[in-house]
Amino acid sequence: MKISDNKILITGGASGIRLGLAERFLKENNAVIVCGRRESRLKEVSEKFPSIITRACDLSKASEREGLFNWISAEHNDLNVLVNNAGIQQRMSVTDHDFYTRSKEEIDINIEAPVHLTSLFIKLKSLDTVINVTSGLSFAPLTSVPVYSASKAFFHSFTLSLRHLLKPRNIEVIELIPPALNTDLGGRSIHSEAPHVAVFIEAVFEQLKQGKTEITFGFSEAMTKAGPEDLQRAFARMNATR
Repeated sequence: MKISDNKILITGGASGIRLGLAERFLKENNAVIVCGRRESRLKEVSEKFPSIITRACDLSKASEREGLFNWISAEHNDLNVLVNNAGIQQRMSVTDHDFYTRSKEEIDINIEAPVHLTSLFIKLKSLDTVINVTSGLSFAPLTSVPVYSASKAFFHSFTLSLRHLLKPRNIEVIELIPPALNTDLGGRSIHSEAPHVAVFIEAVFEQLKQGKTEITFGFSEAMTKAGPEDLQRAFARMNATR
């Protein structure tokens, strides 16, 4: 994809990787729109980066996903990049009494939302790039976040198919595959020893400039190159005390 002169929608854009992407895209001379559920977080983004356009939207609801698309179609119909980034991660066990309820929350956000949004936004004649944010856990699951890991495995597979299906329409599909990073995903301080988001963002943009469509970093790079035995060893190591 071209790095500048885009109009970009980033879902879940109020913190973590999404805010890092938004800030860097701004620096590269792009127009950026972010959406998220929490208006307080969006207000903080607007105060820090006045040029970012914000939109409150609960992506777990189909009606709000459709409302987001209709608003973009009416107000920003030159949008050419969709970044499917919104996601939630919850630690849980299949034996928890609320396991199914919490699982459904993750499935709604991590699977249904990006699939639905993609089907909507490819209707825009201006769209030329879809960026899907998956995870290194797509390849070797962490059993303490079983539904999150499975949802990212689904999204990785969907992204591979999407790249093939949209090629005739000249829509580029890029997969960002982050490892664990020092963000609040899954809870505060859980990933405090992981690499900082800024380091990951620098690696992302270096690979985008190289024209790569599979963006990896650290653990996720190792996982994309791993064979079956390597993946089994990674799974055993990651889940040894769980």
